[in-house]
Amino acid sequence: MEIAALLTSAGINISICIVLLSLYSVLRKQPANYCVYFGRRLVCGGARRYDPFWYERFVPSPSWLVKAWETSEDELLAAAGLDAVVFLRMVIFSIRIFFITAVVCIAFVLPVNYYGQPRVHKEIHLESSEVFTIENLKEGSKWLWVHCLALYIITSAACLLLYFEYRTIAKMRLGHITSSAPKPSQFTVLIRAIPWHPEQSYSDTLSKYFTNYYSSCYLSHQMVYHNGIIQRLLHDAERVCLSLKHVSPEISCKPSLTPCNFCGGPTATNSFHILSNEGDSVKGMELGELTVTTTEQERPAAFVFFKTRYDALVVSEVLQSSNPMLWVSDLAPEPHDVYWRNLNIPYRQLWIRRIATLVGAVAFMFVFLIPVTFIQGLTQLEQLSHAFPFLRGILKKKFINQVITGYLPSVILILFFYAVPPLMMYFSALEGCISRSIRKNSACIKILYFTIWNVFFVNILSGSVIRQLNVFSSVRDIPAQLARAVPTQAGFFTTYCFTSGWASLACEIMQPMALIWNLAAKAISTNKDESYETLRFPYHTEIPRLLLFGLLGFTNSVIAPLILPFLLIYFFLAYLIYKNQILNVYITKYESGGKYWPIFHNTTIFSLILTQIIALGFFGLKLSTVASGFTIPLILLTLLFSEYCRHRFAPIFHKHPAQVLIDMDRADEMTGKMEELHKKLHSVYSQIPLHLQKSSSNGESSTPFANQELPDPEKLKPEEGDAIAKELWGFQGNESGQEHDTKSCPSASSPEHLTPKMIELHKRN
Repeated sequence: MEIAALLTSAGINISICIVLLSLYSVLRKQPANYCVYFGRRLVCGGARRYDPFWYERFVPSPSWLVKAWETSEDELLAAAGLDAVVFLRMVIFSIRIFFITAVVCIAFVLPVNYYGQPRVHKEIHLESSEVFTIENLKEGSKWLWVHCLALYIITSAACLLLYFEYRTIAKMRLGHITSSAPKPSQFTVLIRAIPWHPEQSYSDTLSKYFTNYYSSCYLSHQMVYHNGIIQRLLHDAERVCLSLKHVSPEISCKPSLTPCNFCGGPTATNSFHILSNEGDSVKGMELGELTVTTTEQERPAAFVFFKTRYDALVVSEVLQSSNPMLWVSDLAPEPHDVYWRNLNIPYRQLWIRRIATLVGAVAFMFVFLIPVTFIQGLTQLEQLSHAFPFLRGILKKKFINQVITGYLPSVILILFFYAVPPLMMYFSALEGCISRSIRKNSACIKILYFTIWNVFFVNILSGSVIRQLNVFSSVRDIPAQLARAVPTQAGFFTTYCFTSGWASLACEIMQPMALIWNLAAKAISTNKDESYETLRFPYHTEIPRLLLFGLLGFTNSVIAPLILPFLLIYFFLAYLIYKNQILNVYITKYESGGKYWPIFHNTTIFSLILTQIIALGFFGLKLSTVASGFTIPLILLTLLFSEYCRHRFAPIFHKHPAQVLIDMDRADEMTGKMEELHKKLHSVYSQIPLHLQKSSSNGESSTPFANQELPDPEKLKPEEGDAIAKELWGFQGNESGQEHDTKSCPSASSPEHLTPKMIELHKRN
């Protein structure tokens, strides 16, 4: 690929990014788009709109960049939880390591590659991208020691940074367990595959079992019921309640209809209809009598509550029966994290489901070979023109040739990839995950494998076939074949960084689908009440993208370092844009407690080893025995470092330390909180939560587990709402008045249970 094609793709994507970011800085100031760009603040703050007019509302400004940059990690942790902090630390790690890599490779490796052979160089934009790769070096070149030294520097820096990050995040995870308010999941064990006895119910069987074997620590239990219809009704009811919470108190309760803007028909308005009471059949029924046991049947699964955290940990770890397929125990997820639908799946089906989803995912990966091969054909038009003469006419038009070979392939690949996350999330749900965070974690791993295979390996294989290179004939030939293929795809990987990196970040901050939906809703109906759904951060799609660019950066660092400056720009943009989105758009209802970091660590180690194997193959092709001999120990040292981290830090992300839990139990017993915690355990895991708990007279929440639920919007008086709205939307001579100030909603904290960091953040804003 010529440098001109790369510059064409870069110019197109830079223009797209500038336009979208400028448009975002204007659209975010419009009160009509507040539910799109400040959904998280709207849910957590509950402030009403105030729509003054000032000309700065229609002028692009970088104020959001400044606020994203100034937000500290402690504030982010208090506002969005540990997963958000871990994700941004992944971005920061990528910035640090690729800054070091770019400095080393651009300063030393790139000049060696460019002047590797005596030749007459053209102007930069007319040069081929292969001139800047290691392919330009002649065989037996003495300058290959520069590449070997750069590989040692990159690997040493990466391992050192990974070690410190792993240690820091492990401490943060322990702090997440110890410093947070009591969690019901720490006292709860999910029991599945309860054996069936015809003489008694599942509940009686479970009660008899735990009374017999765990009489000293067993507290109570809550059965799981087959309630798919009820769960859907509850979901609809929650959406209705969310809509009603944002209705202005001044709205009249008189029935009224508003004509539609398009068809003229009646549509819903903010007014309420007073319905006649026709529920004579349930007139005498008390609300407390309408329980799950009167409508649904029991399933062989239950949440079992214990007196202490240590008791729950022991029960979850030990084998309960001589038959491992019965009385299966696991630590329960948080109440909002429970994936109730999968608790109805019989445990004996899970291994079949996992095999079936694995087969389905692998089959889809092979089906995806068709579009990837087609895309590689677009990047290799010169080779295909020999077999298809009609392509020669296209190649004569220089600009069209540059667009087709430099921009179009990566755009087509991204469009095909939009079908991958929903399908992988569906596969993860079919596996039978018991929690939403585990399902998203599983989908993240599947998308990661799929992305690396199709974007990296399949592109290399298909490009080799089109170029009529030899495909791998044996395992021993893999390093050499990868070494031949990677430099030929350096141009495509660079353009993919533009389209899937820069442009996708611009689309992420614009939220085009939510914006279109919001505009369509306003155009179809004149209803001024805006109901909206809160969004969760898509870790399962963004972490694989981040890791893919890390893989491309490492594998091309000493082979084709021209990609490194463009990757650095992507990581800097990602840091600012993702932080802005986490603070303003996405709300945290459940989280994994930092369990995404081991995925990042292991994939980074894989990227380093793959880079070393490719470099080893190239040193062999260039007949440099010294560089090859020094690369083999580097591979072994990297594997030893990975094994050390696996034993030193990884267990903290999979198990709870008994020492920590025992200390927490003793602290709660000394302060007298344990009995109060026991009283609230049964209600938090109810499948039909009847929110009848009232706050105490002093306004504080009576439940110790209030921090596990999504906080309701603040109930503001009209005059208080107007004052806050004016403060939020009024322009007072600086850009900070143009938007909602940071009034963060703690992930798992209600307004009555603010942490000191949150209180400090509120005061500062």
